[in-house]
Amino acid sequence: MVRKGHRYIDVASGKTLDTWFPVGQEDIKRGCLAEKVGMIKGEAYDITIDPAQAPQSTEDAYLRLHLLSERSVKPNEINLENIFGLLPNIAWTNAGPCLPENVATLRGLLADEYVHLQVTSIDKFPRMTDYVVQASVRIGDADRVRLGAHLADGTTVMHEGFVNFNAGTLGHSMVEGRVTPGVVVGNNSDIGAGSSIMGTLSGGGKQINTIGERALLGANAGIGISLGDDSIVEAGLYVTAGTKVKTPDGEIVSARQLSGRPNLLFRRNSQSGQVEVLPTDSKVWGGLNTALHNND
Repeated sequence: MVRKGHRYIDVASGKTLDTWFPVGQEDIKRGCLAEKVGMIKGEAYDITIDPAQAPQSTEDAYLRLHLLSERSVKPNEINLENIFGLLPNIAWTNAGPCLPENVATLRGLLADEYVHLQVTSIDKFPRMTDYVVQASVRIGDADRVRLGAHLADGTTVMHEGFVNFNAGTLGHSMVEGRVTPGVVVGNNSDIGAGSSIMGTLSGGGKQINTIGERALLGANAGIGISLGDDSIVEAGLYVTAGTKVKTPDGEIVSARQLSGRPNLLFRRNSQSGQVEVLPTDSKVWGGLNTALHNND
């Protein structure tokens, strides 16, 4: 795979700070005030990568994150091994990227430009929307969607929703909770406010958890297993792989044994406190409001 990109380099150290790959490989220029005052420099760059092999450089890592956010690949389809070690920690500012130790210097260099420097974050990953913008999605707070997130047409990420890299949606979805690395959310599913899905970087190890289609993860709920099609986890209930669940026939099983099965309602019995599972379908919660996810 060959792509044309544009990278910013720290002048003093020669370290690559970021790389932008225009969709369609258009010859589009970019510039920033940090470049104007001489702290960083920008240059066009061509790169060839093998997506099946581990990334080899900062530029290589950035291209893989772009491919995910461009929807050229889906989460878990591209090799991201050791990507953290290739991404420098960056102060993301309204004047461009710079190394965190250079923020004070950049502030001084910008004095003659009458610019008030703002540092939006200090992180290895930038906002997705500063690099890739999908016209058919809505994002309430761009700071909460990292480059490398995969957002399908019709996705709405509300202000408290969060989508990490190598994670995202495969269809119309409402995201008001946290979608962590490795996790994908199926079409017409709702990730409720304050909810969380255990990913490959949040204690889940190598286990990849998914949300099926027409599923509902209730407000402040969470899962450490996959949630199958037309399934529901009630508000406030966290179901880990080891959670003991009572089945309709009275058997007690670990939740991992129910991972990914369709048409299940997980709830906590309000009298006994026992987590139990019952048969259900998406008609119980009514599904997504179609009008809210027509993001034309």
